Amino acid sequence: MTRILKMAAAILTSLTLTTASLAQSTQIQAGEEGITRLQRVGIAPPAPAPDRQNGEGPFDRLVIRGAIMIDGTGSPPVGPVDIVVEGNRITRIATVGAPDLPIDPRVRPAPGDYEIDATGMYILPGFIDAHTHIGSPGQAAAGAPLDPQYVFNLWLAHGVTTVREVGSLWGLGWTMEHRDRAARGEITAPRIYAYAYFDGSISTPEQARSWVRDVARRGADGIKFRGAAPDVAQAAMEEAAARGLETAYHHDQRTVVRNNVLDSARWGLTSMEHWYGLPEAMFDGQVIQDYSLDYNYMNEQDRFGEAGRLWRQAAPRGSDEWNLLIEELVGLDFTLVPTMTIYEANRDVMRAREAEWHDIYTHPDLWAFLQPDPRMHGSYFFDWTTQHEIDWRENYRIWMSFLDDYKNAGGRIAVGSDSGFIYNLYGFGYIRELELLQEAGFHPLEVIQAATFNGAELLGAEDEIGTIEVGKRADFVIVAENPLRNLRVLYGTGHPRFNWETEENERVGGVVYTIRDGIIWDARELLAEVREMVEAARENED
Repeated sequence: MTRILKMAAAILTSLTLTTASLAQSTQIQAGEEGITRLQRVGIAPPAPAPDRQNGEGPFDRLVIRGAIMIDGTGSPPVGPVDIVVEGNRITRIATVGAPDLPIDPRVRPAPGDYEIDATGMYILPGFIDAHTHIGSPGQAAAGAPLDPQYVFNLWLAHGVTTVREVGSLWGLGWTMEHRDRAARGEITAPRIYAYAYFDGSISTPEQARSWVRDVARRGADGIKFRGAAPDVAQAAMEEAAARGLETAYHHDQRTVVRNNVLDSARWGLTSMEHWYGLPEAMFDGQVIQDYSLDYNYMNEQDRFGEAGRLWRQAAPRGSDEWNLLIEELVGLDFTLVPTMTIYEANRDVMRAREAEWHDIYTHPDLWAFLQPDPRMHGSYFFDWTTQHEIDWRENYRIWMSFLDDYKNAGGRIAVGSDSGFIYNLYGFGYIRELELLQEAGFHPLEVIQAATFNGAELLGAEDEIGTIEVGKRADFVIVAENPLRNLRVLYGTGHPRFNWETEENERVGGVVYTIRDGIIWDARELLAEVREMVEAARENED
């Protein structure tokens, strides 16, 4: 189908189903197995990911030799170390010498069935992306559903070994099927935590509790909220906590005046997504955001343009309101998942639109979805002005200061990317989020801690993943350059650097290997497959 026909179909579909309801409509209600409103309007989930064709292992005994280890706890690097993995578990971590000196082979662990020479490389725990979507129906409306393998490859190629799929936009059953296949090592994919999307049609606390019991029975790992009456949301969160389900909430502007972050945290919410609801919890002298009088939430340039002035409406840094909010949220063991990367285009849309990886790795159907179009969620740069970007730069300055203060007070911040929207590409957006945390004031070791251990704690999986420790699952990122010195060496496109010896410009970095549950993937091979997918899709367009 040509691009024109695809876009015509998208317009017709969008007249029937808004993006907000697209997300909700993928959820299968109690007793409605396998039937979604999406299918009724002609948008079906993508084909399942194919069986695993690449990746080696797990092995009876894998030995990774000579690496410099950043263990994810916040401790400084240690190395060289040899790490022994048996099956999918770490069984030994041996310090085998001092930097830049020959290693005595007598102190090294015995040979393995398979070995990786990581001499001089850095090894980190597998990264956890705490806010993801494996594609979305909106993208399908712009072209075709993205192949999940395209998304999985980009994540793994950037060291992401675990994702929290908040909302399961293609349906809870579809997501759990991929979760289970990934856990069995049958597909090339990160570990997946499948969150159901709390349907806005639920109108009573009794319905909410019943719905939560149903998704718990079906095997969901958690629940994503986005707008509900306060008594309904509270009932659902209390029921989720009673059944051991984690919860995430995007406090959007339609409901935040009745239910801000502090309200939800008191009800037992596990984590907040993005940042909406934080400024509102610190309003001083007002109750409602200072909306312009012709504001319309469904005009996304209105929504995001005016959101760029929201942090300035909150009580200032260091005020009683600011400090008391941090103190109470920390006391509630509450997690922030800021996803700064997803909004960064708002402060510099040209930078986001012209990022060097788009030409090589962004699928044409995804690129079509990202272009300004009032029918597509996140595609709202209809007339984005200098003032919009100035507002958002100030917004980031205040937002980042809150994140830094929260972290310094002992609060947990995890790393999420929300990629696939607003010029933010899977994998690449995750690494950009790491850079933004450093900009916010985090030491690079704190950034890595947020990306690994904090994410594991958020998932309740800190005994299994998130750090490099004996007994934990064998999830690793191996990179040839020092990511603490420069996080940009984690990008799949690498980092441009002048070589003073050769007097040539060169590219350095990029993840070398990503290991999940003892399965080893060559990150460069995964990226090569993505390039082939993109090139084939462009040829089909022609």
